[in-house]
Formats: sequence, structure tokens, C-alpha cells
Amino acid sequence: MPHVIVKMVEGRTEEQKRALADALASAVTASLDCGEDLVSVAIEDVRDEDWMASVYVPDIRQRSGTIYRMPGYGPED
Repeated sequence: MPHVIVKMVEGRTEEQKRALADALASAVTASLDCGEDLVSVAIEDVRDEDWMASVYVPDIRQRSGTIYRMPGYGPED
């Protein structure tokens, strides 16, 4: 039962979020060969000025072993 959490900078419309959730559910269903009724998608809006401290550092940098696609940005190490 896959559950996908998307964190993104705020500003997208509810229509865009629904379209993203539907597309992700379809991709998960196709990739994992499971029923679409088993897939859930959550979307969390984050303020742009909070992104590095509340998402990049704890979710990307500190959990790099769980990231299968790294972003092309980040602070200098």
C-alpha cells in the first residue's frame, strides 16, 4: 500500500495538486503493479523561505540514503 508524500513550495492551485496526485497514483500503479485503490498521495505546501531548513536539510540531505532522485540544487558542503 504505497503512500506518497510530496512537499513543494506553496503556490499551486488545487486543480494542479489533484492532477499531480492522479498522475503520481497512475505512475505508482504502473511501476509497482498494484491497484490504484491502494495508493494514497499527500501534498504538503512549504513556504519558499522555509524550504532549506524544513525540507532540504532534514528530508533530503540527512536522509540521502533514501533518495532515489537527488535535486540539482543545494548549499555548498
